[in-house]
Amino acid sequence: GKPSEALPFARAPATLDGTMLGDVGFDPLGFSTVPVGPWFTGIGIERDGLEGNLGWYREAELIHGRIAQLAVVGFIGPGLFGTLPGNEYTGVDAYSYTDPVEAFFKVPGEALLQIFLFMSFLEVRRIKIIKEEGFKNYQPGDLRIGQGKGRWNPFKLSYTPEQYEEKRLQELKHCRLAMVGIFGLWAQALASGEDVISQLGTSLTVPEYYAKAGYFLPQGI
Repeated sequence: GKPSEALPFARAPATLDGTMLGDVGFDPLGFSTVPVGPWFTGIGIERDGLEGNLGWYREAELIHGRIAQLAVVGFIGPGLFGTLPGNEYTGVDAYSYTDPVEAFFKVPGEALLQIFLFMSFLEVRRIKIIKEEGFKNYQPGDLRIGQGKGRWNPFKLSYTPEQYEEKRLQELKHCRLAMVGIFGLWAQALASGEDVISQLGTSLTVPEYYAKAGYFLPQGI
């Protein structure tokens, strides 16, 4: 393979030749060279998802990235904008927890069930679209939302082909950033037991010892 754009000191696998959108030759573990298996059978004569078909990995990258973006908003939103009100059935304080890890175990089971059912609906719909189009004709991550004939386009999007490709690349970059970011948010929430906004507020305060001229080390050192 050619030199990696993301890792100049390494070489990209031959499967990453730069033709796929967002390909910067980053695959230090060689995932792109590993067979992903024939997940969908019975579509035409050949099986899809064979070795070298990077579309399956891009599909997984986009789906996980979109979930991560929603999760980042979920981690930050309650501390920034407040929480939902509770009631006698769910409990007055059922949705009042701003620490996302604590909130997951305090929220009523019915609320989690709603999320699960909605995610299941999206997954079933996604698989249905893949089977209808066949993976060789399917654009990874396409849920038939946005501009184009026969699509749900509530915001009346109408990009030029060049703008559309740029928006696709922007989404991919945001997906990658969100997947890294949500891991950091989750780890920090586990370690601190506080919501993101509270942690940011504490980190931006000036400690008392800083007022001492020339003294920049914590007291006791």
